[in-house]
Amino acid sequence: MKRLVKILAFTGVVLLVMMIIGLSYVKLALPDVGPPLEMKVERITERIERGKYLANHVAVCMDCHSTRDFNRFSGPMVNGSLGKGGGVFSQAEGFPGTFYARNITPANLESWSDGEIFRAITAGVSKDGHALFPVMPYQYYAQMDPQDIKDIIAYLRSIPALENQVPESKPSFPFNFMINTIPARPAFQQRPDASDELAYGAYLTNAAGCRECHSKVVNGKVVKETAFAGGRGFKAQMGTLYSANLTPDETGLGAWRKEDFIARFKTYTDSSAAPRLHMGDFQTIMPWTMYAGMKEEDLGAIFTYLKSLDPISNQVNRFELSQ
Repeated sequence: MKRLVKILAFTGVVLLVMMIIGLSYVKLALPDVGPPLEMKVERITERIERGKYLANHVAVCMDCHSTRDFNRFSGPMVNGSLGKGGGVFSQAEGFPGTFYARNITPANLESWSDGEIFRAITAGVSKDGHALFPVMPYQYYAQMDPQDIKDIIAYLRSIPALENQVPESKPSFPFNFMINTIPARPAFQQRPDASDELAYGAYLTNAAGCRECHSKVVNGKVVKETAFAGGRGFKAQMGTLYSANLTPDETGLGAWRKEDFIARFKTYTDSSAAPRLHMGDFQTIMPWTMYAGMKEEDLGAIFTYLKSLDPISNQVNRFELSQ
């Protein structure tokens, strides 16, 4: 019996040591995506304008990194808050900790090199080497054209500097270890020519992160079988929003025409016209007023890609009012 106890005790010690070594590796050696690249992005008009378009209307960086007024439909951006950060993603909304959108104006990024910003956007690693929480969809930005990312950087360097001290994000245990395993080296692709509408639409759909919100997610990962079929829940001020089915099923975009799809977005072009809401009104976190600024041909390309997907039947009840 004593021999068995010794064996069990020894086994327990070995397992404990192995666990400590494993956790130490995850905490200290990861994330491992390599050092930031040496680069200097040209701050020329063409880059800045393209970056402005991407950051505000396609990749919608400014969705999370600005203040949004959720007393109005779709939470249009508050004037004077462009890029100042401070958006909160907390445990109350189902996140594994409390995470804050950083200040991405020159007031905060002045000390960052272009390569450090590039690595953060595409690999999910901050200036000091810590892992970023993927509420910023860097897994999708990692599949963009590096030139588009550089355009965004040029634009961020050009916006007004806004002083705003943002608290540090705090992942909860055990996610404070697990988060280090998420960043990965990017898998860039070249932006397809707009004449190839299907490929170009796929590229824009990825850049816009449509799949992330319009799919069911378990333990932070998209359930592949539900991709683009909607049904993911988001807690909003007045209730829970469920994302729409974007597949060409009759419960999704099956009966939609391209002109209907484009017109739906363009309805929200004037953000000042977003109505104020009252208790019981439908609300959404979908940044309609930002996506409304997308070019019609780009919206059309996204629609062409979505219509090429396999249809998935999923009737979504879009909104449930808080009790």
